[in-house]
Amino acid sequence: MNTLIFQLIAAALFLAAAFEGSNAQLCATFYTTTCPNVSSVARSILEQAQQNDVRIGAKLIRLQFHDCFVNGCDASLLLDNADGIETEKGEPENLTVDSYGVVDDIKTALENVCPGVVSCSDILAIAAQISVSLVLFFILSSLFKNDHEKRKMKRNLDGGPTWEVQMGRRDSRTAHKAAVAAGIPSPFEPFQQVRAKFTNVGLDSTDLVALSGAHTIGRAQCSTFTQRLYNFSNIRGNADPSLDPTYLETLRQACPENVGGDTLNNLDPTTPNCFDNNYFTNLQNNRGLLQSDQDLFSTNGSDTVAIVNRFGNSQSDFFDSFGQSMINMGNISPLTGTNGEIRTDCKRIN
Repeated sequence: MNTLIFQLIAAALFLAAAFEGSNAQLCATFYTTTCPNVSSVARSILEQAQQNDVRIGAKLIRLQFHDCFVNGCDASLLLDNADGIETEKGEPENLTVDSYGVVDDIKTALENVCPGVVSCSDILAIAAQISVSLVLFFILSSLFKNDHEKRKMKRNLDGGPTWEVQMGRRDSRTAHKAAVAAGIPSPFEPFQQVRAKFTNVGLDSTDLVALSGAHTIGRAQCSTFTQRLYNFSNIRGNADPSLDPTYLETLRQACPENVGGDTLNNLDPTTPNCFDNNYFTNLQNNRGLLQSDQDLFSTNGSDTVAIVNRFGNSQSDFFDSFGQSMINMGNISPLTGTNGEIRTDCKRIN
């Protein structure tokens, strides 16, 4: 009898441990004891990257977005081709995704101080948050001439969106090439289809509008919106009626028909290098660059219209919601506990 009881208790403890491992919660203090300098190490790399590329924030947010929307936030997008692995990087939806090198630099720096501890999927989340906080700092710091003034300004800076990054993710041992098209929202898709892709991963309309607000510092190629300028509804010469006429002509000059499809254009034409709420006031004025952007405001009866108006009228409301939506996105099906692994090189499995 005692042996049977012991076996039952042991089995119960094993199942409890397995259950806890597979359902572990992410938390902001995950690396407090194992790698307490994780944020400062990442920030030092990102400060240099920001000096070299003012768009690094937009690129890193997009990188995490494209990773999380395909089978969860598991850094699968970072994997290169290898035996048994077909990379996601070569899929059409990911061809313009950038900044892999910055993630590799952060990983290398962290491996030097905390080997085998910080996952690549957590690095994506950390990098997105820090790079957004740096956008406003580097724009304003250009106004100050000496280092003392810059440090003082940095200490007093309070204006960009911020959030507590939740950590504890682990990295996948495989890529999800076949799931890319079904997971990543496209600027060419109808509004309801874009919304469905958010719903499929547990995100609501507020998340859809708030995360779209990251386009305040992004760019898009002509090829992603020229159908609105010249062939709307597949009618040659027809323009999208939701486009402001003056903005339409500006875009036609920037993107002549059948010429320069890869030319980059600011998603926010008013303050393209600042993280602010002008993206939403642009939508209110029918100056959304992508159809999927303008549809947030121009779709009759959609609950997103009121959210656009709310964010357009209150930058602080947008910042608060953006931070929470980034946390929500980072919670999409993470690998935790004993699932997955901690890659030593983000480009390949261990």
